[in-house]
Amino acid sequence: MAVPVDAHTLAVEQMRLGDHAFAHYEDDEQRWGVLGVFAQLGLARGEKVVVMADPDVPHDEAFRRLFPDGVSEAAVSRGQLRFTSMRELIDPHRSFTAERQMGRLREETEQARSEGYAGLRSIIDMAWVQDLGMDVEGVMHRETHAEALFTDRLYAEICTYDSRRFTPETVEAMRVGHPVALLERPGELGAFHFDHGLRMVGDADWSIRAQWSAALGDALGGPSADHPLLIDLTPVSFLSVTCGTEVLRQVQQARPARRVEVRCSPFNAELLRRLGASGVGTLFLVEDEGSVW
Repeated sequence: MAVPVDAHTLAVEQMRLGDHAFAHYEDDEQRWGVLGVFAQLGLARGEKVVVMADPDVPHDEAFRRLFPDGVSEAAVSRGQLRFTSMRELIDPHRSFTAERQMGRLREETEQARSEGYAGLRSIIDMAWVQDLGMDVEGVMHRETHAEALFTDRLYAEICTYDSRRFTPETVEAMRVGHPVALLERPGELGAFHFDHGLRMVGDADWSIRAQWSAALGDALGGPSADHPLLIDLTPVSFLSVTCGTEVLRQVQQARPARRVEVRCSPFNAELLRRLGASGVGTLFLVEDEGSVW
């Protein structure tokens, strides 16, 4: 099942400590891509990573899938990367409660900090729900009432759902209920149109230039062409010269001409300036310091 892109969609590369994200997969190939990027970035940023994979997947297989190059074996040896399960997390208790789980995750975060790591990020495959015989409603309540875990921005979590195990209604409720919903695969581009605006998410590289161009054209030529347009590029992880040039070309050639505000990171703003943004009279750059990925 394809999930929509909207105002709370991000690419996994943009996740930081403090983020609580939804992901889903439909097959074993899709299962590991986003999670592998999340885990590898955590290690690279000096964070501790805890993986609670599907209970039916052995730890060594999960390691191979998340780290196909094997270079992170040293992280396991030094304790920065740990594979466990929900059963082990709540041990010695046998029954799950949201308070018990959240308390243990707080302890894990504090331990990570005491060990010198910047924080903790965890991968939780929600297959544990069936493994522990939990009711979905109780888990859904935990997922939508876990703000306290993330307020100090020392902990990040991806909850990933196998759409073969959960109903489409449950998957959609969890997507909407999480503060962040991730693009399905690394390197993807998502476009979200809203009133007088366009939000682009993910990677804007040469390979998606046709999709990028079409989204810009739809926004610039929409029924509200007499209003100023906001193009929000702050969730764009990578902006290629090709796609940056296409922004300037379409804004400059828009008929009727309309004021366009492009909101982006300082890095991407500098790229657009180097490509000639100052020569496009209807384009205004707004740098967002918080969007430095």
